[in-house]
Amino acid sequence: MELRGNARACVYTEPLWGIPFNLYSPYFSVYMLALGVTDTQIGLIASIGFFFQVITALMSGVISDKLGRKRTTLIFDLLSWSVPTLIWAVAQNFTYFVIAAIVNSMWRVTLNSWTCLMVEDAEPLQLVDMYAWVYISGTMAVFFAPIAGILITQFSLVPTMRWLYLLAFFLMTTKILVNNAFVTETRVGALRMQESKHQSVFSVLNGYPAVLRQILRTPATLFTLGIMLATSITNMIGSNFWAVIVTQKLHIPAGDLALYPFARSALMMLFFFVVQPRIKEMHYKKPMIAGFVCYLLSYVLLVLLPEKSYWLLLVSVLLEASGFAMVGPLLDKMVVVTVNPQERARILSILYVVVIVLTSPFGWIAGTLSSIDRVLPFFLSMTLFVVGAILTWRAAQWSEKVEVPAAI
Repeated sequence: MELRGNARACVYTEPLWGIPFNLYSPYFSVYMLALGVTDTQIGLIASIGFFFQVITALMSGVISDKLGRKRTTLIFDLLSWSVPTLIWAVAQNFTYFVIAAIVNSMWRVTLNSWTCLMVEDAEPLQLVDMYAWVYISGTMAVFFAPIAGILITQFSLVPTMRWLYLLAFFLMTTKILVNNAFVTETRVGALRMQESKHQSVFSVLNGYPAVLRQILRTPATLFTLGIMLATSITNMIGSNFWAVIVTQKLHIPAGDLALYPFARSALMMLFFFVVQPRIKEMHYKKPMIAGFVCYLLSYVLLVLLPEKSYWLLLVSVLLEASGFAMVGPLLDKMVVVTVNPQERARILSILYVVVIVLTSPFGWIAGTLSSIDRVLPFFLSMTLFVVGAILTWRAAQWSEKVEVPAAI
């Protein structure tokens, strides 16, 4: 209730994106399998998407500065979400998913502009709360997830997914238009539009080497970048291959998968309302390391499960949800507060490009590993969870040396 202006508009409209996304995303990979896409092709699609995200992320800072945060968010939200949901709704084979992945890659532009739109005029002390509410918006799908499972059981996977994508098109497009109606250009955005008004795109890009040098001289940003990379790879593996291992190795029917997003979302809702207020003012070290430990334990349990282990799989999902709830909002805040506010768009652009470039090969790598053994991609993720915990510990050591405030 304390949110005002752009922060209120961005947070309040987010359920219209988060609910449909979280309804279809648990079934995305098995939907592709049902249409004849192989494990290796699933990984290849992810890698192709990441390749094009490199280009769109590189241009995101320039576009956000030239067009402004508000206009960029409107245009590229429509392109990156409304269009792909229609393609997925009518998809027939591998080619459709490749085209959709390329178009969807433009969400990297709107991620930059939307982040700036939400945070640039907001109160710094509200950042963790704002991001928590963004995550809560997604977890509101908990109230609708069982419907997806029932529909899949009743009408089969492919027809149900096609209707879910059409629903996503309608709700996401509504969200985009309503959000645009209630936001205004930020102060920094208006300044950057004026400064870049008479500059060509290439002249703005010429400033990137100086921005990169600024990043390299800022250890806090570098540690944050490392954690972003670790979580990006593990999120990509989880989103593309969790349903594969559950349905193909554990032999749990696709119609039953809705039970697990339901439990995951319910725990996260409880976490955000009960635990988050107690840890948001803490130094990020302990909660984030605890989150990576929960992630690790979740995947250790997942790869050891015997077939049809419904209850143990539930424990794995709840551990993963706890890890996400502890790491996600604090990492998002670190990304915002460890960069120069005047160069936020271009710094975020470079950070996203580095993350995408280094993440993109792992789609193909994870797909190849999965074709050998379904558990191998998750062993890779477990290694990266350990790396994330170590980087968090090193970042905390550095912050103590330079006396960075504990509530970063």
